[in-house]
Amino acid sequence: MLDINNLHATVGGKEILKGLNLHIGEGEIHALMGRNGAGKSTLSAVLTGNPAYTVTEGTVRFNGKDLLGMSPDERANEGLFLSFQYPVEIPGVSMVNFLKAALNAKRKYQGLEPLSASDFLKLKREKEKLLEITSGMQNRSVNEGFSGGEKKKNEVFQMAMLQPCLAILDETDSGLDVDALRIVAEGFNKIRTDKMSAIIITHYERMLDYIHPDYVHVLYNGRIVTTGDASLAKEIDDRGFDWIEEKYND
Repeated sequence: MLDINNLHATVGGKEILKGLNLHIGEGEIHALMGRNGAGKSTLSAVLTGNPAYTVTEGTVRFNGKDLLGMSPDERANEGLFLSFQYPVEIPGVSMVNFLKAALNAKRKYQGLEPLSASDFLKLKREKEKLLEITSGMQNRSVNEGFSGGEKKKNEVFQMAMLQPCLAILDETDSGLDVDALRIVAEGFNKIRTDKMSAIIITHYERMLDYIHPDYVHVLYNGRIVTTGDASLAKEIDDRGFDWIEEKYND
């Protein structure tokens, strides 16, 4: 599904990614771990087309297509979804209108007719029931006045509606207490399918107690330096990153 080869990227003239390689197959969950500045969030920004970041070398293929040649909206319509570390508020734009516009834009891109009002509301109710959330949240402006947990849960709802091929959860656990983290993670697990892949960006093992990864990668100095299964996250939680970084300190 996603093939990243020798990816180099800069921001503000500083090189952050320094030859990153990663392959993600259909239905796989990959966790990216590492200290601040290792390149985790830079990777998510590059994949989603943040214009502040410049790719200087390498290729990224998404479902066989050149991802780097696409605009951010094309990447979203192709099935890429980013759950932000700090979701923004959009006053004056209701969640219902926001989601309907996003969903119908994706359908138009795919050559499909827009959903009728009744079909949209039916889908919305199905996903609300699945995620056990109230419809009142969707009548509010996008994230306005939401708690941290509500914002993150709202993004899971957006995922459920848009049904991406690849979801990137960029430090979704940031700022969440234990109960909010569990609710968000359980919501994500409910909407997963065997065709949906995910990149879970996190500092801590606790997120991975709920969303079980197939692979855990550690980033250091802009590259993936080691890969393992879920037990690697547990070892990092116990020992920190020093023992890994010492092997690759240049």
